[in-house]
Amino acid sequence: MTARSMSKGANLPVDSPVVRAELSWSEGAAGPDVDASALLLTAAGRVRDDGDFVFYNQPCHASGAVTHLGKQRADGVMTDTVQVDLGSLESAVERVVLCASADGGTFGQVAGLTLRLLGPDGRSELARFEMRAETETAFIGGELYLREGRWKFRAVGQGYASGLAGLATDFGITVDEEPPDATAPPTPGAAAPPSSDASAPPSRAMDFPPSRTGAAPPPQPGAVPPAPPAAFPPPPPAAVPPPTGPRLIKGEERLPVDMRKRLSLRKEQVAVSLSKRGAAGIRARVVLVLDASGSMAFLYSRGVVADVVERMAAVAAQLDDDGEMQAWTFASNPARLPDLRLGELPEWLRLHVRVGEISLFRRGKKPRKGLESGQVDMRTVGIQNEEQKAIAEVRAFVRDHPATAPTLVLFFSDGGVYRDAAIEQELRAAVEEPIFWQFVGLGRSHYGVLERFDTLPGRRVDNVGFFAVDDISTLPDQELYDRLLSEFPSWITAAAGAGIL
Repeated sequence: MTARSMSKGANLPVDSPVVRAELSWSEGAAGPDVDASALLLTAAGRVRDDGDFVFYNQPCHASGAVTHLGKQRADGVMTDTVQVDLGSLESAVERVVLCASADGGTFGQVAGLTLRLLGPDGRSELARFEMRAETETAFIGGELYLREGRWKFRAVGQGYASGLAGLATDFGITVDEEPPDATAPPTPGAAAPPSSDASAPPSRAMDFPPSRTGAAPPPQPGAVPPAPPAAFPPPPPAAVPPPTGPRLIKGEERLPVDMRKRLSLRKEQVAVSLSKRGAAGIRARVVLVLDASGSMAFLYSRGVVADVVERMAAVAAQLDDDGEMQAWTFASNPARLPDLRLGELPEWLRLHVRVGEISLFRRGKKPRKGLESGQVDMRTVGIQNEEQKAIAEVRAFVRDHPATAPTLVLFFSDGGVYRDAAIEQELRAAVEEPIFWQFVGLGRSHYGVLERFDTLPGRRVDNVGFFAVDDISTLPDQELYDRLLSEFPSWITAAAGAGIL
């Protein structure tokens, strides 16, 4: 199948079993925020329930067939992508509608609005549809549809002035713009109207936040639910502030004033990211893994890695009951670092965010003189990339130290991945363990199997997330946390349903 520029209403066959629908537009300071989404429809042209709507608050369909991959920025162009595994769609699904919504303006203010259909690698272009709009705040860019046993793609280009909520309503989702008062009696007539298709179950109400750029919305009944109580026993109410707000952690008051202010704001931003995905109030053990291979030396010397650790401390402060992180560094070999306690953050950064101390031409493993208490002799860590060894050591730690909450591993690397088979073996074996692995690439280097893991078959749940950034120091905190936590809540739901949690 070769790339083709399409006009409105045109269609073409889709031969690839997995496709990516990439919405792109020119970035502009005055333009609205744009989001991609997808609706899974039956032959009746309606969703079965609100789970058939995949968007930023619900980024993965329960079947795993449709996933919101999130946004990327490059050379003044923004993209937001939805991936569809056509072979994994349930038999009842005959159409996947590819939508877009504008928050804070209209599509007439968006330049270069284009929908591209890509192959599973995200690079080979199968089709391109350039769209025009005026006052619309929601758009159907195109649709994948089943015709005589074969999937096809149609360029639609239909606009809505009623926004994402109005578009969703047209396909059977009942939207409550204002969350109901939990203490008030049900309002007569508030339930979803019966479907015109007698065989289809009625849709459930689904809430949309008033703005993605404003304050955090409260947890929504239609969004991805947190794990069952057995997997996440809630802390005593008296000890925990409201779930959408930042948590105060012991030792936080000892931090320098500027660091304490940054931490307070970042905790709020982490809480916002979790609320967007219906996961406010969840708890997790957070583990940090830092690449210390030779190619990372520049990022350490510039202070980029130290800044990453400080930003990750806010994730642990919001998710972990004691606000601590277990931490590893790795290159040729992994080495466990002392636990990072929030009140000791400045000293921990000084002592343990280190790389190098080895020459390619020097042999011997005698401990380096002058090491301070708890410091790792980085000569024993080496200079090459052996991610699979660090993964195995973290897995062993989780097995030996069970916890009531699952483990979120934040794994940072600048690439150069070459042990693909060994890494895949470790991560496949970890599918049945209460661990979600979020990998973050710090540059444009080769990431091997980590980039492909989302599409690898044969796993009961998708236990791995990956994204790469050219320069993480320029990525705003809110966008970093949005991307970092985009798949973790949906994994919690899937893992709980599979009996892993």
